[in-house]
Amino acid sequence: MPFAKPSRSIPEVSGTRYPPPHDEPVRRRAWRALGDAFGLTQFGVNLVRLEPGVWSSQRHWHAKEDEFVYVVSGHPTLVTDAGEERLSPGDCAGFPAGVKDGHHLKNDTDEMAEFLVVGSRIPEDHGEYPDIDMVFLPGRGGYARKDGTGF
Repeated sequence: MPFAKPSRSIPEVSGTRYPPPHDEPVRRRAWRALGDAFGLTQFGVNLVRLEPGVWSSQRHWHAKEDEFVYVVSGHPTLVTDAGEERLSPGDCAGFPAGVKDGHHLKNDTDEMAEFLVVGSRIPEDHGEYPDIDMVFLPGRGGYARKDGTGF
């Protein structure tokens, strides 16, 4: 396995596993699983690309996993409980595990936005989407409503 390769040589995938209607603002997000391309197992690294009008995810928080974002290009907006903040290339943000402050990035500009996301890979991780009636289940086990019922 090579120890270095151009990021553009790693296949880009797009879409979401969110159930309707929560999938709508995220459907066109695209990413390259950079960490997977090197067989990394302790943390994930994704190069995410958002076209204008696209979100990175629904606003969420993780119970067990840390998450870190580094803006490569464009000016995505970070949304947290504190409000909205426009980011620029070179800006970064970190989200410690267990902090119940939902976050996501959205591209509300006319240009492409690209950023790195680095996160732990803890099978027991789970979390919540504070703005919608949805949680994500441990072990990448899918989604449920906050009362535990399925979609």
